[in-house]
Amino acid sequence: MPIFQYEALDSQGVGIKDEVEALSEKEAISKIRNMGFFPTKVRARGASKRAAARAAAKPKPRRGAGGRVKVRIVTQFARQLSTLQDAGLPILRSLRILQDQQKSGTFKRVLGYVGDDIEGGSTLSEAMARFPRSFNRLFVNMVAAGETGGVLDLILARVADFMEKAQRLKSRVKGAMIYPVVVLTVAFLILLALMTFVIPQFETVLGEMVEGKLNPVTRTVLGISHWIAYDFGWVVLIGVPFGAVFLLKVIKLFRVGRLVLDTIKLKLPIMGKLSSRIAVTRWTRTLGTLINAGVPILDAINVTRETAGNEVFANMLANVHDSIKQGDTFASPLKQSKTVDLIVSNMVAVGEETGDLDKMLLKVADNYDEQVDVLVAGLMSLLEPVMILCLGAIVMTIVLAIFLPMIQIISGLSAAV
Repeated sequence: MPIFQYEALDSQGVGIKDEVEALSEKEAISKIRNMGFFPTKVRARGASKRAAARAAAKPKPRRGAGGRVKVRIVTQFARQLSTLQDAGLPILRSLRILQDQQKSGTFKRVLGYVGDDIEGGSTLSEAMARFPRSFNRLFVNMVAAGETGGVLDLILARVADFMEKAQRLKSRVKGAMIYPVVVLTVAFLILLALMTFVIPQFETVLGEMVEGKLNPVTRTVLGISHWIAYDFGWVVLIGVPFGAVFLLKVIKLFRVGRLVLDTIKLKLPIMGKLSSRIAVTRWTRTLGTLINAGVPILDAINVTRETAGNEVFANMLANVHDSIKQGDTFASPLKQSKTVDLIVSNMVAVGEETGDLDKMLLKVADNYDEQVDVLVAGLMSLLEPVMILCLGAIVMTIVLAIFLPMIQIISGLSAAV
């Protein structure tokens, strides 16, 4: 029977190194947990030498298939490959079947190269790792865990479930933002047209009506209109949004910039709470899925940190990783970070004590997923009246600017009579 070397933590957080006999890595992890230990690293004896030998034999990275593939396509592929594996087909034949049914494009070429690498002696996870724009680290690590444990079909099904839930969350948030963005864009263009082509026509007429003695509201509106129509103010107004988007992209190229932006985002009213809930949902589901698949916790945290989507939470996970490596528990540094709610750290602590950390993390993800739905619905119900009030105030100001001079004339005539 194969022997697995492992590193683990006991109930007091003390590090342990030992060996255990098991048929697979997943069975070894299960045995370690049954002994009351929390495994942080598990590998077959001599695995590092075999991995080094395989790494030395790896072919050079493929060219011509480096384009990004849609998440929907990869999710569908994972689901179909899981079905074929469950039916008992060899992995290479399964890949060739799925390759043939793909439309011509990047992903078809990727699957062809993956199949070629497997024919050359690589494992599925090693072959997929050469195409990070198609298969991210989470996907590759999950597949590697499935190969080691002999449960590739189940792992691929879990990957598909995870990707579908993550995509559903992303779609809900994007869908909620479409309505206000469209409304504000149309309103902005209409107001820009009014200020450029309509209001300037009233400038001379209104000035003559009150002999140049315009009220402050009218003067302000006419001044803004003149700037937009004759001093290229419309160029500035249209260019500012594009410039802001470009500036944000440049800032996000640097880790410090991303950290500052994410910190500000988390402190915003309402939006900050929503961003925090989304980030917690994302990293808890990712980490829970990886641990459930049998990936060692330190490796799982590293993968989760890279896919967290928020630098504040990525820093928190880095601190958790270092603490566990030094013999601490997961819950302790999580609570000290004050980045997540107490309920999260408490549920993690319970998961560690009962040996069901993966299940607890997935429960946290499901719970926060529901909270995201509630927050998105609340945000939408709040945005609608706010937009109506703001647009109404702008329109009312323009109307007042035009009619106040007329009221001045009428008042003057009434006083003369």
